[in-house]
Amino acid sequence: MAPSSLRSLVFSGMEWRTAKSSQVLKAILSCGWSIKRQRSSHKILSKAGWPNFTFAFHDREEIGPRMLARIAKHTGLRPDQF
Repeated sequence: MAPSSLRSLVFSGMEWRTAKSSQVLKAILSCGWSIKRQRSSHKILSKAGWPNFTFAFHDREEIGPRMLARIAKHTGLRPDQF
C-alpha cells in the first residue's frame, strides 16, 4: 500500500479519510441531527425520519475510514461535509 492509501479508503464510490470525532460530530449536527440525550461519551442523536443513532466516541479520538463509512450509512453523512 502506498502511504496515502493508509489514511484514506474508498467505500461505495466515496473517499473517506481519518477524522477527529469532534469534527465528525460537528458535521453530523450540521446536517440536521440533534443530541437527544447524553451520558458520558455516549450521545444519542435524533433526526426526523431516521432511527436514533448512538455516537460513542471521545472528542479527541481519531475515527478511521471504515468506521466513518459505517457512520455515514446510518446518518447520511458525506465526505464533502467535513
